[in-house]
Amino acid sequence: MVLRSNSAAYSFIRLQLGIRISPFSASFHSQSSPKPFIVTNLNDALKVFDEMSQAHPLPSVVEFTQLLNDITKMKHFSSSIRLFNRMCALGVPVNEYTMSIVINCCCHLHRSNDAFAVLGSCFKRDIVPNTAIFNTLLNGLVVEGRIREAERLLVKVITNKLCEPNVVMYSTMIKGLCKTRDYVQAVGLLKLMDKSGCKPNVVAYSTVIDSMCKHKMIDDAFKIYKEMVFQKGIPPDAVTYNSLIPGLCKVGRSKEASKMLKEMSDDQKMSPNVKTFTILVDALCKEGKLEEAEAVIKSMPERDILPNIVTYNSLINGYCLQGEMSKARTDFDSLASRCLIPNVVTYNTLLKGYCNESKIDEAMHIFNEITERGLEPDVVTYTTMLQGLFRGKRCEDAKELFLIMKETGCSPNDTTYNVLLHGCLKNQQYDDVKMLLVEMDERGYLLWASNLSLLQSRIAAKILDESLFELICKLEPENSVNASCLDT
Repeated sequence: MVLRSNSAAYSFIRLQLGIRISPFSASFHSQSSPKPFIVTNLNDALKVFDEMSQAHPLPSVVEFTQLLNDITKMKHFSSSIRLFNRMCALGVPVNEYTMSIVINCCCHLHRSNDAFAVLGSCFKRDIVPNTAIFNTLLNGLVVEGRIREAERLLVKVITNKLCEPNVVMYSTMIKGLCKTRDYVQAVGLLKLMDKSGCKPNVVAYSTVIDSMCKHKMIDDAFKIYKEMVFQKGIPPDAVTYNSLIPGLCKVGRSKEASKMLKEMSDDQKMSPNVKTFTILVDALCKEGKLEEAEAVIKSMPERDILPNIVTYNSLINGYCLQGEMSKARTDFDSLASRCLIPNVVTYNTLLKGYCNESKIDEAMHIFNEITERGLEPDVVTYTTMLQGLFRGKRCEDAKELFLIMKETGCSPNDTTYNVLLHGCLKNQQYDDVKMLLVEMDERGYLLWASNLSLLQSRIAAKILDESLFELICKLEPENSVNASCLDT
């Protein structure tokens, strides 16, 4: 057995938050066919419920359940539960479909305990819960991060034969196990599915593959991929490719990612989307393979996919990383002709590129252009510009910009303060050091290791007062590693 715990099964009977269950047996009234009604909003639904509750005789459970279902589809989960309580107070019997809706509502509201209370009442009233109900409960636990309880529920379902687990139930449990990176259990569950006659599908396999790729376990992901395709004969789908391609890019294997993208493009049953292409473009740019990135972008329209602003942000960033600011600017200026509007990320990328190349005037021009275009500079914008100004020895401009940042309501973060502190220390602006340290302490921010080293050396050289030691100790990170990308 793959799942470990069998003894501590979840207690099903826990009544909380006032969910009431009708004492009547679950049965249908023997009436004529339900009268059709159409509700398009919650107010309509409440009016219909009031009319139904005043009818003599009362409409059947089928009609009440249909109304509950309509309200739930509108995502008014709390209202559905309230009407269920009123329905029970009226003495309307309930059936498995009614209970299924209420359990679904509880789980959507992250009230799994109440969902299990409803399940307990099902057992008490001889309503046999179906597989859909157990799927909902299992997913509710997984969404709430209660993975071990979900495991115990699945064990109980299998051991007590409460229902026949289907591929959805197993896939939900696999998703939960992948959340906790319990890949041994997740892969074991794939094998258990096979043995129990419930053949895993592409969704179950892709869930494991996707999680492994996100955590850079690309070789393990490909083992699962090969098992799925070559041993089980299950063809990959777009989700599988959209997991493997970025997974390869994350570990610097863009050549393999390009090959896989071509495979995906050649498959008539699926097609990559703009996100897939952009992931590859971004990876190529970060590896400095800008010609290849350009080629990928040029190939996109051939597949009826147009690059978006995120795609071009990646390309602009690629040129900035290589210090090719003229090409970065050319691509930036071409956005309008491509009917694309630069966003704050675009400007921040270009701003950082100019600052890294010590082209501070050009950076200030970009900074001013942000507000001229009606965009709001964010904390990254200000912090990048501050770093550039300090590098350019323009300390007074940096201090003034910091004041503007605060006045405009953009809150500095720990990176901002470390950039300021670093700039002051490197440019002998020692009068501001204590003020910055005090503000960092008030906000609970920690020092970068590079700044800690600078402070210690300045105190040792009697440049800064020893009284700062106590304050510095409060701001010292537990593991002093160089978190700064600044020049020291």
